[in-house]
Formats: sequence, structure tokens, C-alpha cells
Amino acid sequence: MVKTVSEEDDGEATHICVPGQRLCAVSEYTVGGEGTYEKLGYLHASLSGVVKIRKRHKNNYISVASFGSKTVVPVVGDVVTAKITVINQRFAKCVIICIGKTCLNRPYRGILRKEDVRATEKDRVEMYKCFRPGDIILARVLPLVELNTYHLTTAENELGVAVAMSNKSSEPTPMVPVGWTEMQCPVTLAKEPRKVAKIVPETAPPNYDGKL
Repeated sequence: MVKTVSEEDDGEATHICVPGQRLCAVSEYTVGGEGTYEKLGYLHASLSGVVKIRKRHKNNYISVASFGSKTVVPVVGDVVTAKITVINQRFAKCVIICIGKTCLNRPYRGILRKEDVRATEKDRVEMYKCFRPGDIILARVLPLVELNTYHLTTAENELGVAVAMSNKSSEPTPMVPVGWTEMQCPVTLAKEPRKVAKIVPETAPPNYDGKL
């Protein structure tokens, strides 16, 4: 804990925490509540605020109450929206702008490695044929490897490029998917390679197969 604020006589304690901070080890008597997530056997804070520890019998109920507006951080398994900023042969750098449907007040740095682009034929992936700077992608958060940078994967049909702009026309124009590996400018009909995300409409029927 960063700083002890108070310790109540009735078995309830409060502490100050920041996003990503390790709170305690997970055990059969530990119950994580709102504002927490589990990683590598520990409970971590997912936002800045006051840690509340309620002790009842053998169990510790741990939650985090925000000071004001919530500061949410990506958690392993989250699907995030990110914007590609840099591409090379080994990886793509990006900034995470949304977690699920929650838009972030501040972006987080992300990285998508070549081996995490697809689930199959990983050695045949060419980053320049999958993403371009400016693309908006859907990706899933992998376990944290380095501080301040979130590792991402698009190795699922539903993940990949969701929005890409064509520079072939006189003005930047959103392209439309014409397959799993191509998008097309509706003005010039020029095609560009991408790792296309299968976007399932919210109003899609239960048997929707996602065909483009």
C-alpha cells in the first residue's frame, strides 16, 4: 500500500492506491470487488482511489472506491480499441484509446508483436500487410511483460483492423472490408492488405456467421 489512511476498530481499513498497484496475495479467503483485478496470484487496483478492506470472519473483502472520475487501466483479457502509430517488420506500436465501450481520459501505450497477429502461420505474417499507421484496431490484452507498455494480440477472427482510411482518393476515405485480408477504397476501388476484424453487428441474429 502507498499510504495508510485509517484503520477502523470495527474491522474495516482504508488505504490509498494507484492503477496497477499490487494490493495483496490471492487466497481462498480473499474476495476481490469493484476496482480490482487478479494477475499472477495477486489482486491489483484497476483505478486510483481508496482501498477498502472489510474483514468478516476469515474473509477479506477488498474493493477500490474512486476519488472522482475513474481511472481505468487495461486488464489481461480485455478487448481494447487502439490506434496504430508505428510499424516495422517485427511489431506495431499503438496507443490504447478505449477499453471495451469505455473511452479513456488518457491513452496507454501498446505493442503488437508479429507472432501475436494471427493464430496460424505466424512465421508468414508481414506486418506491413496487416496494419498501417492510423489504423484503428480491436485487440486483446496479454499478460504484462514490461512496465508502461501493454502487449496485445489480434489472433482471433473478431480482432484486427476495424477502421482504415484510404489515401488514394482526393480526401481520406474510410475503406470497407472485402475479405479477411483486404480492404477497399469505395471511391477509387483500390485495395490494400489488412488483417481485418470480423465486426459482428449488435443487432445481428443469433445465427449470424460474420461473412463479409
